[in-house]
Amino acid sequence: MTLTLKTVPGAFAVCRFPAATEVPHWFHPGGFASVSWSDEELSIVCDESQVPEEVQCERGWHCLMLQGPFAFELTGVLLKVLQPLAAAKIGIFAVSTFDTDYVLIKDHAFAQAKQALVESGLTVIE
Repeated sequence: MTLTLKTVPGAFAVCRFPAATEVPHWFHPGGFASVSWSDEELSIVCDESQVPEEVQCERGWHCLMLQGPFAFELTGVLLKVLQPLAAAKIGIFAVSTFDTDYVLIKDHAFAQAKQALVESGLTVIE
């Protein structure tokens, strides 16, 4: 299987809120964004320009989208991306949707991540 990743334009933040928190008024979906709840927290990934300074978050993420869609029965898709990044000691934040996966990488490691992915045989497009 040939795997292609596409750069998602923008700079992103990964925000954390207490579990019972509702989606904040400042969050406006559009482009790439993700909202996830669990018993422990609410996490929001969005364009970092939306996030007020006082919000607990990690800013400075770039995003790569795996060009899907991928059937649920297909195995190892995300692993093909994560293995070369782990070998290069690059941390990630992953988000999955019905059709595909997104891998967020901190600004300082983004060029190195793209190089590691290409060297592993994957295609990365802007």
